[in-house]
Amino acid sequence: MRYRTLGRTGIQVSVHCLGTMMFGAVGNPDHDDCVRIIHAALDRGINFVDTADMYSAGESEEIVGKALRGRRDDVVLATKVHFPMGEGPNHGGNSRRWIIREIEDSLRRLGTDWIDLYQIHRPDADTDVEETLSVLTDLERQGKIRAFGCSTFPAEQLVEAHHVAERRGLHRFRTEQPPYSLLARGIEKDLLPVAGRYGMGVLTWSPLASGFLTGRYRQGRPVDLSTGRAALNPHRFDPALEENVRKLDVVEQLVKLAEDLGCTLPELALAFPVAHPAVTSVIIGPRTMDQLDAALRGAGLTLDDAALDRIDEIVPPGTDLYRADGAWRPPALADPTLRRRRTGDRAAA
Repeated sequence: MRYRTLGRTGIQVSVHCLGTMMFGAVGNPDHDDCVRIIHAALDRGINFVDTADMYSAGESEEIVGKALRGRRDDVVLATKVHFPMGEGPNHGGNSRRWIIREIEDSLRRLGTDWIDLYQIHRPDADTDVEETLSVLTDLERQGKIRAFGCSTFPAEQLVEAHHVAERRGLHRFRTEQPPYSLLARGIEKDLLPVAGRYGMGVLTWSPLASGFLTGRYRQGRPVDLSTGRAALNPHRFDPALEENVRKLDVVEQLVKLAEDLGCTLPELALAFPVAHPAVTSVIIGPRTMDQLDAALRGAGLTLDDAALDRIDEIVPPGTDLYRADGAWRPPALADPTLRRRRTGDRAAA
């Protein structure tokens, strides 16, 4: 296992991070099996574990807490806050009120006194970023967190957050966690250069593009839209949709490239984000032990310039073949009222 420094924090993390979204009711409900998978990952050199409060409504954090008993000091532990955790208002978001309450719940579920990397899971248009940075700075000074970062923030909001931190004398986001894969390279245009400019660590998610880079979905093969990920997001997998036709065409070209390189498509997919100089660690999210083994089988694969040139020919740099973050859209796109003038505005002369 290779290790890299997480931004400028001085913290050394493995180039593959164990993501635990699939541990709990949403994926693998067997706690003992999940604990075995986490232990196997640690035994194979992974020292970086990422979870979130909302994964299976806190169950994932509880499983991680069980697995880290007796091994906590050897693990860089990351979790996230933002999405609703209960009914009614003020049970989510990026406000001081919510973060102060929710970090206590995360610490309790994780069975620890501190979190190495506390991340804001998504932007919050209703909360001033100064409010969020202020409470995170306080938590860092209290020793409850060692560093903090963000996830799936657009580049312009990273810039704003850094300017606010400098202007107000607050601590700053040290990391960003964006989606990045062979089929979703959009962050190469602006987010990765901005993260590099500010010395931020980058841990990327969805390297297998929601399963399209596992080899399971291929041209000419039927897709069962009633089970698994396809049942949750049928629009992402329906082979009749033009967007998926493009993805499947690219997958066939990448399969050929993997064969030429003597590796599998998943191994190629996991090696790709690691090759970018701005990327610190790539999150893998197994549900089973077999999936963990498959993810780590090609952990040592390094892509040379010739291989990366061929990838660029198949999927040009900065290209997104689909909207990688299906769980969140900026309010400016999601809320039509923000794109329309109010009735009664005077017409231009």
